[in-house]
Amino acid sequence: MKAPSLMKFLNKRRSVRVRRQMSVPDGVRIYAIGDIHGRSELLRIMHGRIQQDLEDRPIEEAVLVYMGDYVDRGPDSRGVIDTLINPLGFDIEVHYLKGNHEDALLTFMHDPAFLQMWRDYGGLETLTSYGIKVPNGGFGDDWIQTVHKQFREALPKSHIAFLQSLELTYTKGDFFFVHAGIRPGVPLEEQQPADAMWIRDPFLNSKRFHGKVIVHGHTPQEQPVIRKNRIGIDTGAYVTGVLTAAVIEGTTFRFLQAKKPKLRVLPGVRRA
Repeated sequence: MKAPSLMKFLNKRRSVRVRRQMSVPDGVRIYAIGDIHGRSELLRIMHGRIQQDLEDRPIEEAVLVYMGDYVDRGPDSRGVIDTLINPLGFDIEVHYLKGNHEDALLTFMHDPAFLQMWRDYGGLETLTSYGIKVPNGGFGDDWIQTVHKQFREALPKSHIAFLQSLELTYTKGDFFFVHAGIRPGVPLEEQQPADAMWIRDPFLNSKRFHGKVIVHGHTPQEQPVIRKNRIGIDTGAYVTGVLTAAVIEGTTFRFLQAKKPKLRVLPGVRRA
């Protein structure tokens, strides 16, 4: 995708007459990968795209930001985390953000009853990826206690350490990276974890400038969403087969995409 000037989309500050281009520092390029949701094969393809991009366009400082939601819905949550915790094979600074689905997984680790809610978020697919058998029909309290014990035993210590180490936000230049979004009107340095991981409408519907351009995932769309105050890069990889990364450099941005066939997904699950 051609790299347009960010001036066109992003630098119009409300109630401010002087316009300026939003940018990252000279010599810096940021790759931000949207929600992966268990599509390990798409993640590996994206890593190849980024490595090739760096070889084709060398840069002094490269930064990779994963936007959260590594688990649930797709078929290989375990494979995604395995891929994330292993070396990339090329030189790049890496930041891993925490999404609401990682928050849900960690909640289940401490509260077995949360499985009733986590299953609506795609948690059963995550359990299956760790080798836990999931019944086709309903399940009772005894089974929940059993699967909770099995999952705690099946989750490698390296995966637990990874999940517990996730960052809520990352910022560079005029850009603020966060999984779901921010609470409008609250300074960026005072944002609450629940909003960073879970917020939707108050953030998505806001037209105000937040001090920086917010780059986020969490809310899937068929194409990346470009607004004056935010860039959304969740393209629903678990069902569309399209994983998107935003590439921000200087005052320009573009997108890389990894594509595979769509998955069949059971209808009627809650969106989260």
